[in-house]
Amino acid sequence: MRTGPGLKYPITWVLVREDLPVEIIREFDTWREIRTIDGDEGWVHSSLLSGKRTAIVSPYTRRVYKGASEDSRPLAEIQPGVIVNVVECEKEWCKIDVLNYDGWMPKDALWGTYMHEEFNE
Repeated sequence: MRTGPGLKYPITWVLVREDLPVEIIREFDTWREIRTIDGDEGWVHSSLLSGKRTAIVSPYTRRVYKGASEDSRPLAEIQPGVIVNVVECEKEWCKIDVLNYDGWMPKDALWGTYMHEEFNE
């Protein structure tokens, strides 16, 4: 991450964790200002970002369910800080793929999705 949108700006952070979800908060030309789960902000070139949707389980251990309901069968418990692939999101739930489990987690368990957001691949 850089302090501004261009190569002339100094590097402040080097993000090395693969598939780390970030929030894009502003765009300028081919540069994106991003925010990490820790609140760090900076600029990256758009070519360094992926369209793949990921999220981080936060802030505590959460269950993955077979369906989009806590009445559904639990499949696994996922520790905070684990990165999951987000396949789709409905009103309050997101379908995720993590550690060979395909299931559902409540949106409030995931950093990297918005509560109002709904989408599918």
